[in-house]
Amino acid sequence: MNKVPYLSLHQRVKAFTLTELLVVLVIIGILVLMSLPVLMPLISRTRSVEAKQGLKHIYTLEKTHFYEFSKYSSDLERIGFEQEKLVSEGEDGKANYTFEVISADSKNFLARATAVVDFDGDGQFNVWEIDDKNNLLEVVKD
Repeated sequence: MNKVPYLSLHQRVKAFTLTELLVVLVIIGILVLMSLPVLMPLISRTRSVEAKQGLKHIYTLEKTHFYEFSKYSSDLERIGFEQEKLVSEGEDGKANYTFEVISADSKNFLARATAVVDFDGDGQFNVWEIDDKNNLLEVVKD
């Protein structure tokens, strides 16, 4: 028969101490803080994808509305665009941009996406625009 070895209460087990674990966590925290300024522009760029996709969707909806009614619409609901709930409106909000049609008539339109979050904390909010010729432009960089 094999005997199962057991430890008595006075024997020590090899393990990390609390101090060693805290030192490792502090080092990881310092590395994250050092890399954050480098990663912020990348984070802003990835968030702007939401604005670009939303404006391209509005462009498609406006073109469809134009082909049907021979004019562009300034009403997002009329063309079928639904704004998702904003992150600033509560816990279940996911959208970082508000969308609006600035101008629309029988010949052209201009739509804008404005960030509701200052991604890099510099006080400027990202703004994108698209027109009836599908010209997508970042008006205010964040």
